[in-house]
Amino acid sequence: MVVKIKDVAAHAGVSVGTVSNVLNGRETVSEAAVERVRAAIATLGYVRNDAARQLRAGRSRSIALIVLDVGNPFFAAVARGAEARAAEDGYVVLLGSSGADGERERLYLDQFREQRVAGVLLTPADADGDVVERLAAAGIPVVLVDERAAAAEVSAVSVDDVEGGYLAVAHLLTAGRRRIAFVGGPLTTRQVADRLTGARRAVAEADGAGLEIVETDAMTVLAGRAAGERVRSRHDRPDAVFAANDLLAVGVLQALTMRGDVRVPEDIALVGYDDIDFAAAAVVPLTSVRQPAEALGSTAVDLLLRQLDGALDPAQRQVRFRPELVVRESSG
Repeated sequence: MVVKIKDVAAHAGVSVGTVSNVLNGRETVSEAAVERVRAAIATLGYVRNDAARQLRAGRSRSIALIVLDVGNPFFAAVARGAEARAAEDGYVVLLGSSGADGERERLYLDQFREQRVAGVLLTPADADGDVVERLAAAGIPVVLVDERAAAAEVSAVSVDDVEGGYLAVAHLLTAGRRRIAFVGGPLTTRQVADRLTGARRAVAEADGAGLEIVETDAMTVLAGRAAGERVRSRHDRPDAVFAANDLLAVGVLQALTMRGDVRVPEDIALVGYDDIDFAAAAVVPLTSVRQPAEALGSTAVDLLLRQLDGALDPAQRQVRFRPELVVRESSG
């Protein structure tokens, strides 16, 4: 049996309006009546129908956040920032992880639309797809997260990954390294491609420097370990590795050092990207390019809320952060 608000009112000996006032935190109800309503709710097991309430109010208090990989600590930090900012205005964040799979992303979006979320924060599985246009056509506000917007009218928060790739490899070159390997993939992923572009730019400015690509099919520790083993087993090893994220870098570090025949940084210097917590705690603390992950999440929510209130200046729709190189022992 579904317990309804009228059942709570009857059990507490008050009107339906009094129960509604208690549920919505209004101060027009006596303390005694509040206690009776709360006791009735606990006894009957009443659960408020938020979907109906939101439909009447005209706006949901939920925001959807869909990222590529919730197992990546970078995206976990983005979610923390989003949740903290949303809570300030009484919103909750519903989290989905697409696994960079466009079909899974579509299923999440369909589910969140059915739940009438106030808006969507999205790191798209396909940066060249039409997901933003489809959400706009459905009347759902969207903010891209960790992704550039192709159109000026689309809200987005991102980091300059080309500059980040440049910072990483310029640092290795300044340390005297000349045979650089870039570990990352898929290369069609926008963030990976931009970091590689920055790396190539840095190498082009250095005499006698070269860059090779060791492509991976994922951005995980296991993928990094496989790539690191390929590097370690060669006779003509590079003298430095720039990994497209810290999970890959940790995997590379494990592969290079587990047999004791390669020293980091003496034989191969190593730089990662994201500066997740694992970076500083690695066996050889990892030099990394820091992204302001929590700021990305909180800024995305801020843009969305201002968009919902019609208070977003078109000139402020797109926010781009600059990366920061954090130097530790892995690069010498």
